[in-house]
Amino acid sequence: MTGDVTLSTWHMTPILRLTNINTFYGPMHILQEVNIEILDGEIVCLLGGNASGKSTTLKTILGLVRPASGTIEFYGDACQDRPTSYRIERGMAVVPENRRIFSTMSVLENLQMGAYLRRDGEAIRGDLDRMLALFPRLKDRLHQAGGTLSGGEQQMLAIGRALMSRPKLLLMDEPSMGLAPILVEQNFEIIQQINRQGTTIFMVEQNANMALSIAHRGYVLQTGRVVLADKAENLLNNELMRKAYLGR
Repeated sequence: MTGDVTLSTWHMTPILRLTNINTFYGPMHILQEVNIEILDGEIVCLLGGNASGKSTTLKTILGLVRPASGTIEFYGDACQDRPTSYRIERGMAVVPENRRIFSTMSVLENLQMGAYLRRDGEAIRGDLDRMLALFPRLKDRLHQAGGTLSGGEQQMLAIGRALMSRPKLLLMDEPSMGLAPILVEQNFEIIQQINRQGTTIFMVEQNANMALSIAHRGYVLQTGRVVLADKAENLLNNELMRKAYLGR
């Protein structure tokens, strides 16, 4: 799996732009002058070790954490002071860490929840068919409670639920976490397939090798600062990356 870095969108205005973001938890300065851009049609990954600030970056983008300073622009609209609901309505969707599906609701109900802001019933039914074609295992478990699915199936359901909102930007928090190696590979192939179908993806991930194998570009966080930013193929060959994150 390799990311195609020859995008036709390099000249375009970013759909998401973080400029000089500083985020605190009490007195702790977690994100320090973070700058990130995501272009339409890209897969961009955010890499880093534990406590590097990856999850805080995602929470800041979603509005779950408010930055002390800096701007977040989504399609040119400054939204750093807007609530999470506003950003979701504007076209963000998230596949959260540890899936967080609705365990007592059926697979079908979970998928329908992803479309709760939509009113286009016929198109929703079409998207539901598309999700079940993308994840055939979910079709066999449509009326099964989400909590009874395996970890891999729950991850499929979390992705499908997010896609049911027809997001302009899909945010993914550690999509490989807790999955067996063979499921990780399948999961990343699906992420690549979703991107090819037109969804822009921003992925926070610890598995640097796997993330960079499908991403167009990547950012590396270290104690709250972006220390590397480049095309994925360049990061795979970067000496600092190889020693610190790629196990080579």
